[in-house]
Amino acid sequence: MPTKQWFFYVLSCSDQSMYAGVTTDVDKRVSLHNEGKGSKYVRSRLPARLFYMRPMPSKSKAFSFEKRFKALTREQKLKKLCEMVDEDLGFL
Repeated sequence: MPTKQWFFYVLSCSDQSMYAGVTTDVDKRVSLHNEGKGSKYVRSRLPARLFYMRPMPSKSKAFSFEKRFKALTREQKLKKLCEMVDEDLGFL
């Protein structure tokens, strides 16, 4: 049986804050957030838009990355996101 692909994702909320999470179905998860059925944090800051997503090698790596990302300051998160986008586009 094939393993599910896990994703790390970041949402941009209506108050300009960010929310990070992990899932195997990004589109479905973003929809659930915007229906008010996702996290309590996002529910009070709707609408939320997908800001960034990245496939992860495993479920454990996805949750580990999410935990480290959430521990960063906003400025550090934005810097990390810029670095990841550069990596994705092959600028590094």
